[in-house]
Amino acid sequence: MTSQENICFVLKAKNEVCFENRPVPAIENATDVLVRIHVTGISSSDVHYWEHGHIGDSILTAPMILGHGSSGTVVAVGPECHHLVPGDRVVLEPGVPCRFCSFCKAGKYNLCKEIRFAATPPYDGTLANYYVLPEDFCVLLPRCVSFEEGALIEPLAVGVHVCHQAGIKPGNSVVVFGAGPIGLLCAAVARSFGAIQIVMVDIFESRLEFAATYAATGVFSAAHPGTPWGDAMEIIKRFGLGYGADIAIDTSGALQSAKTAIHVLRSDGTYVQVGMEADETSFPMTAFRAREITIRGSFRYGPGDYKLAVDLVASGSVSVNELITDKFEFEDAEMAFEAQKSGRAIKVLINGPQDDGGALLKRIKGGIAEEGREEMPAVSCCAAVAVS
Repeated sequence: MTSQENICFVLKAKNEVCFENRPVPAIENATDVLVRIHVTGISSSDVHYWEHGHIGDSILTAPMILGHGSSGTVVAVGPECHHLVPGDRVVLEPGVPCRFCSFCKAGKYNLCKEIRFAATPPYDGTLANYYVLPEDFCVLLPRCVSFEEGALIEPLAVGVHVCHQAGIKPGNSVVVFGAGPIGLLCAAVARSFGAIQIVMVDIFESRLEFAATYAATGVFSAAHPGTPWGDAMEIIKRFGLGYGADIAIDTSGALQSAKTAIHVLRSDGTYVQVGMEADETSFPMTAFRAREITIRGSFRYGPGDYKLAVDLVASGSVSVNELITDKFEFEDAEMAFEAQKSGRAIKVLINGPQDDGGALLKRIKGGIAEEGREEMPAVSCCAAVAVS
């Protein structure tokens, strides 16, 4: 049975969010499933849309439900679903491609130009009671993996894709720039793939302290950076990387990191760019040309990445619980975004609106009434949580 309420956390405009009670989404395609959302993880892209109203060419032009890294329970299935049944625990892969273009047919559906990605304008996200997704974009969650861990499968799948792009093999040495959630998960996946040296670089000592206890074999502070060449030589010398690291991964998007990463590599090494800060940047062209460095981008995740991410957690090869620093109830979603924005949290989770939606709306409105604010219609609580 589904509730008749579908409470959503909606971005109306830059710095303006609200709760809305929208219709429960219908199963329109025979292979779709309806999922009740239990837990959603907040990502940097969610926060970026909230703060700026756009990421690159993706611009908010109409109200949009936020969130895209979620776990939940199947409550209904289409007539041609053959693998999932109501009651199954799943994680949601939030980008559905066209399935027909040359990229999709080549097994690179993350590059599909027509992909419908949750919480990317104009497509709604998963911070709601219910979400509809094709059956094959839901991955079964084993009983040994919690819904909270399931909410971190999305960033872990990013890490899996990065390590695939890097071609990490047993015995490799890896330097990861940026010790945020994606950097940490790249390091964890690299370790599970057999890398024996994983050096993490960041400007924040607290992040490096955590990285040293999580997946890194060594950490390097760039709080007071020298030249990219000088820092790279110091990293190579301090951690005994010989002619240089096999793999360098930048999750920070910072120009200094990109330049240092190229210099820290051995000849014929591989550099993977994950983080995004500026659309264009200068680059040590001579260094990567003369040493035949392979440079690759990494964008979201592709076929098999989500399933492998689930398997890594289920098998104990990668642990994600340590990254969960804050949890919030659904009605405190704005506070969750503030916590993720602050930089003090690693990964913030929001519980789905699991109780009766009407009761949730009453609680939200009750909080408003206690503050002496104007009463609002039951179908919307937008003005109540507008960000100043």
